[in-house]
Amino acid sequence: MRIVVELPTWLGDSVMATPTLQNLVNIYPNSEIILVGSRVAVEITANYPNVTETYIISRKGNRFLELFSIAKEILRNGKVDISISLRTSIYSGILQYLTKATIRVAISKLSNRIFLTTPITPRNYSHQVEKYLQLLSWNSHKIEPYELKLYFQPKKFNKPTLGINSGATYGSAKRWSPKKFAEVAIKLSKQFDIVLFGGPDEVEIVGEIADYLQKEGITNFQNLAGKTSIQELAEYIGGLNLFITNDSGPMHIAGAYKIPTVAIFGSTNHKETNQWKNSKQVIIRKNLECSPCMKRECPLKHHKCMEDISVQDVLNGIELLTNLNYGSSSY
Repeated sequence: MRIVVELPTWLGDSVMATPTLQNLVNIYPNSEIILVGSRVAVEITANYPNVTETYIISRKGNRFLELFSIAKEILRNGKVDISISLRTSIYSGILQYLTKATIRVAISKLSNRIFLTTPITPRNYSHQVEKYLQLLSWNSHKIEPYELKLYFQPKKFNKPTLGINSGATYGSAKRWSPKKFAEVAIKLSKQFDIVLFGGPDEVEIVGEIADYLQKEGITNFQNLAGKTSIQELAEYIGGLNLFITNDSGPMHIAGAYKIPTVAIFGSTNHKETNQWKNSKQVIIRKNLECSPCMKRECPLKHHKCMEDISVQDVLNGIELLTNLNYGSSSY
């Protein structure tokens, strides 16, 4: 049994797809799973059980030629029985068709419907994980809502360690102020060593936080922005004692390792993309009429969903997860 799985594009979405992968492993224990997706999607899941092949879609040059080349390579290694795509674009549909899989499954959209043997009509769901699990609804086996699972060994820190993730790849509307992140880090610097996280495109944002810390004489921190592989990112986050983050891929990595997390939400829907089954999370958000707008940038130009969240709001969230006290304020 050979199963091709096209992963979601984003890091966090791919982490939220792991319960779907786990169900496939359990339903087809002797299967060979072939992963296709973006670099971050493949790297976070490549060491999953039963994964025998991985292919990265670069989206550079001629897309059709790239998809044809990937499908040709997959078929070179044997017949494909099932193709499941966690995306719905026309390119995803074409890739599924090119694999010649006996069963081709995806959420049915106008863009991909013609390529599917088993289109799934989207149902209402409360969380993104449940959306992905719908893709197995055609199967007669019982589908389990497993916890998120990653197979990287968490790093062991010498002291209690706080992680700060101030970035969010999708857009500025998801980002809390670097200055406020820094103020929280300064407050916690006596109880925790601090690790600053960020991707290659977030080096400048994280650098602002590092500058604030240095100006306050804080030295027990390290800035890893743009310096980690996806595996290293997971290993570092997996070893933390506390994580403060925007809605982002690293937030879901922390959820997979059950790290106590304060998650700051603005433009996105916290009900759909909060950490799945992590009882140690506190969500900080403001109940505004314009939120969630699901936009990359604030369409009203005021960014109140993030600007109105104070440092004390986040400190209050930390108090709910720890026995530390940073003053009182309601939110």
